[in-house]
Amino acid sequence: MNRILSTKGIFTFAFALFTITFYAQDNFGGLALYTVRDNMGEDAKATLQKVADAGYAYIEAAGYNEGKFYGMEPQEFKSYLKSIGLTPVSTHMGGVTLENADQQIADTKAAGFEYFTIPVPPMGMFTFDRENRTMGMKGTMKEFVDILTTIGKKCEAAGLKLLYHNHDFEYKDNEDGIKPIEYLLDNTDPKYVNFQMDLYWVTRAEADPVAYFEKYPGRFKLWHVKDMDEEGKFAPVGEGTIDFARILKEKKTSGMEKYFVEQDMTWDKKPLEVIKISHKGLKEIGFK
Repeated sequence: MNRILSTKGIFTFAFALFTITFYAQDNFGGLALYTVRDNMGEDAKATLQKVADAGYAYIEAAGYNEGKFYGMEPQEFKSYLKSIGLTPVSTHMGGVTLENADQQIADTKAAGFEYFTIPVPPMGMFTFDRENRTMGMKGTMKEFVDILTTIGKKCEAAGLKLLYHNHDFEYKDNEDGIKPIEYLLDNTDPKYVNFQMDLYWVTRAEADPVAYFEKYPGRFKLWHVKDMDEEGKFAPVGEGTIDFARILKEKKTSGMEKYFVEQDMTWDKKPLEVIKISHKGLKEIGFK
């Protein structure tokens, strides 16, 4: 009897392992969990399972608070992702300061992430004009570079890679006639600081992603693949106007290692529906 139960247990384990391996091999691409942030707030584990079921292979987090990722200790978060065939690649850490950086870096490392990504100018430098709905920053570009470099050195020492993620204002001239993104690229050491390019926001700024790949080869390690409709709003990948196929041809020049679907607002569609549409769009465009 014990032998029969043992054999049955081995079969069940083997089948489960096969299932996870099969889906992990079939899945591709990444999802920025900011897209499904409301769902993550309601039931993080169930939502992550749905992300895997939608065909994604890896994720970028945007839910760190008080030492936990979506309410889970770093090791628990890492273990759960592994159990459903998802890989943690990047996490947005908008609340980082020079004072808490060491702890946040340690937690990011413990959760299994490779990239520590800063989504906006940190430490109170980011500004948002609600009336005009425009983003910007205060403080000097040198201060910004110094902060990124200091945190980047801490990340490098811990075995992580620091990235800065853009919106549109970094690709526009500021009041001093300087494009913040170019100042950052020109004044940071790629050993410590590189970049995540959000293709929607670069396009929204009327800049050309490919031109930046050519001018600064190898500096854009991750992409946000986010489409734009004819009104300039966020759209599912493949249903908008951005020529992703043209951009994808230059991924080697970019230095792109991973990419993530992201859609900040999904309008009349549910986020969990949108991520399926976008994953289909990725495949049709030629992403792998």
